[in-house]
Amino acid sequence: MKNMTCIEDLRQAARRRVPKPFFDYVEAGAYSEQTLRANSADLERITFRQRVLVDVSQRDTATTILGEKASLPIALAPIGIGGMQWADGEILACRAAQAAGVPYTLGTMAICSIEDVAEAVEKPFWFQLYVMKDRGFVRSLVERAAAARCSALVLTVDLQVLGQRHADVKNGLSVPPSLNLRNLLALATKPAWARRMLTARRWTFGNLAGHVKGEQGVKELADWVSHQFDPTLNWNDVEWIRSIWPGKLIIKGILDVDDARIASKAGATAIVVSNHGGRQLDGAPSTISKLPEVVEAVGRETEVLFDGGVRSGQDVMRALALGARGCLVGRAYIYGLGAGGEAGVATAIEILRKELSVTMALTGTRSIDEIGVRVLNQPRPAG
Repeated sequence: MKNMTCIEDLRQAARRRVPKPFFDYVEAGAYSEQTLRANSADLERITFRQRVLVDVSQRDTATTILGEKASLPIALAPIGIGGMQWADGEILACRAAQAAGVPYTLGTMAICSIEDVAEAVEKPFWFQLYVMKDRGFVRSLVERAAAARCSALVLTVDLQVLGQRHADVKNGLSVPPSLNLRNLLALATKPAWARRMLTARRWTFGNLAGHVKGEQGVKELADWVSHQFDPTLNWNDVEWIRSIWPGKLIIKGILDVDDARIASKAGATAIVVSNHGGRQLDGAPSTISKLPEVVEAVGRETEVLFDGGVRSGQDVMRALALGARGCLVGRAYIYGLGAGGEAGVATAIEILRKELSVTMALTGTRSIDEIGVRVLNQPRPAG
């Protein structure tokens, strides 16, 4: 990992080491990937004001997120099937995050279960929840998260209907991967990955294991999941989740000011401005283009976190300058996981830290609290 100088280095290493179906799963956006590209491109268009002759010898990247101390204004976002990037990947990513002093979010569609991760790490983590048709199962997930002392529930609200990702369809992605000729060849070219996977605790969705009645194998489990996304999901469900979850509630998937206001009134501790990484509604605006108006609308009442397109410490600073309390990073750390397991995730976090610290110095900024629109040449992104 010592030669990895940026997130793109980790991405290229992950591409070499992870079988194509699982690397493509991380990479892919919905349909033509217009929104996926816009997330990064609109961030890159925002330029900084270079300031000189300011004493920046003492800089501090620490902050608080949801009232808890964090060494950086980031949290690791929920990523499905992270354990197929590297054996026991969710456990390793959580350990790296906790060692670095930033929050980690375990996804509903993780390979390692809530209990697997809780038993393997020392501190509480966040749990991301999908509201499925089977509300009894949803309640059990919330209860399991509470029993595992998860410190926040991240309710993802933009997946009522699954957006098509062409790469996943072409790859026939399943967990484990379907054994067609294309996937067999992809696995055969990654023998080190295959050897590691032989030692993994699980090879399928840990949080769902044992739940599906009459479950015979992975196919039945995958079929059950595919029918569980719920187009009836509405704000009454959010109220229900709020009533059964005793802790902090983060609502992820907000891209509209009106929705932000409703989420704030619904009792969200924080909201995440997110378009699901460009993996759902293709043609939706970039998240950075919507961030300022959401912050203006609800930022005084509810913490606003940012998600989408973050590939550098500069991107983190751009989002903070436009009002975000912190950033969820997904692909940036999952590339690290695929490239080098726990060490790779630690490297990704350290890259972001160094880039943020240097950018702070060159804009005459010494602490996270000092970051605001004053550090930008362009106060608001086009969009």
